[in-house]
Amino acid sequence: MYRKLNLLLLAVLAIAITSCDDDFLETKPTDAISASDALANEENMQLILNGLHRGLYSQSQTIFPGGDSERANNHFWVPMGDNLSGDLIHSANANNLGWRDVMQWNEHTIPTSLTSELLWYHRYNIISGANLLINRGTDGSFVDSAMLNEILGQAYSYRAYAYLSLVQHYAKGYLIGNPSSDPGVPLLFSSETPFTSEPRSTVQEVYNQIESDLNAAIAAFENGTGRPNGGPEVKSQLNIDVAYGLLARMALSKGDWQTAADAAVMARQNYPIMGEEEWLSGFNTNNLSEVIWGSNVIAAETTFFRSYFYLASNTFNGSQIRNNPKIADRRLVDAIPDTDYRKKVFIIDAPNTNSSAANGQGGFGNDPNYIDEAEFNARRAEINATYGINTRFNLHPYMHFKLKNAVPADIAPDDVIYMRSSEMYLIEAEAKAMMDDISGAQEALRPLGEERDSSYDVTVYNTKESLMEHIKFQRRLELWGEGFGYTDKIRWDEGIDHAADGGSGASAVLYQGAFQVERPSVNDDWIFKIPQSEIDANPNLTQADQN
Repeated sequence: MYRKLNLLLLAVLAIAITSCDDDFLETKPTDAISASDALANEENMQLILNGLHRGLYSQSQTIFPGGDSERANNHFWVPMGDNLSGDLIHSANANNLGWRDVMQWNEHTIPTSLTSELLWYHRYNIISGANLLINRGTDGSFVDSAMLNEILGQAYSYRAYAYLSLVQHYAKGYLIGNPSSDPGVPLLFSSETPFTSEPRSTVQEVYNQIESDLNAAIAAFENGTGRPNGGPEVKSQLNIDVAYGLLARMALSKGDWQTAADAAVMARQNYPIMGEEEWLSGFNTNNLSEVIWGSNVIAAETTFFRSYFYLASNTFNGSQIRNNPKIADRRLVDAIPDTDYRKKVFIIDAPNTNSSAANGQGGFGNDPNYIDEAEFNARRAEINATYGINTRFNLHPYMHFKLKNAVPADIAPDDVIYMRSSEMYLIEAEAKAMMDDISGAQEALRPLGEERDSSYDVTVYNTKESLMEHIKFQRRLELWGEGFGYTDKIRWDEGIDHAADGGSGASAVLYQGAFQVERPSVNDDWIFKIPQSEIDANPNLTQADQN
């Protein structure tokens, strides 16, 4: 943390923090406040909190000294999970923002890479900002109030969120290692320079801190004001449901099955499962009924060609997409029943229009699915008209239209969704299956499965083994493109094999060493490298601490 957090207080205060009258919602920019006034009252503390909200999706150079414009934080980190795991498949050779290097495992395995460095500093900036609020809010300076508790609930939740992200990327998975002795990440509690951290704590110690923070968050939220009513902007504010959702994720990742199941139920209570129209609408707004938490991207902090949808949506008007349409694993898509409306977002018969397609089948005459050029062109025109794109956009079999821009063929970023109630149903189901509660797991899955698939029958999965395979399938399908692939594979101790069972559709030439990757328990390349700059600057870390 030393290299880039020594000026954190200035960085936090220099963010174009936001307010909106009495609701303090991040819908318009305001001027930064001075350091002396930043913690003077609850209203200003809320403004700093809003700076953290915006810091989730701002370009990193606007958040801390030494950041880089090629990473717009969660716009990059969220889809990165599916890029790393081989779920979000590249159909051609394009490397804008290092997206291909990430896919090929040539970023997180290198201690000097932008990915290794900026994820680390982004998460520790969140922690330092949360510490600023927690330390001030609990030092006796303020009279206990509902507003103070709401601020503290969000700050504790942020700290837990950041530590969970760090320990899941920069340490061995809890369930596949020895958490009591495996090195985790440094714990940081300081809110002023020089931001002295502890040496690397064990994985277990980090998890203990995460759980402690989430319990503190829930207790604070219970005495807080509650999330205000409003539009998509209110879901950028963390609330008790977000804290329970984070608790469910944390518990699932460590095998605390009962806590995972119970917390997941609590998290999803106020977020009805989406119907077909909402599910097919593009996942571009917090207004969706299932969204528990997401960043509402405001115009003043736009990221354009650094956005989530630039990297992952086949309707974004950028070269990363036009030249390299993203496709899904054909083995997953082919397994989706025709009665499941989620299959509609994967275009199996899209003509391969890119002469530079990695599979060598691009352009009419090379695409084996079309022998009639008029049919090839007609299908292309039909897809373009349906999804609002044009002939500048290449198509590819098994391309997706799950993530769609609110304005197709445009460059404006949309909201970034972090947590949905569907995930919570899947967490409860997995946790109960792992506890051998087959009927309980079936009942947890039933509402989701029956909504998505008109012929769904959960009772056919009546053993732990068959049920777990089905839960994995449902997670891969329901949460595809939302960034869970990397942590899921670590929890399940699964490797990557694009060649198995008929192949995923990925190109071995393009994917190189990431085409087949051994499972995490036997391959430490799944663990991100600690930034070399951190090891060089932090007296509590040495080269021996490198993963």
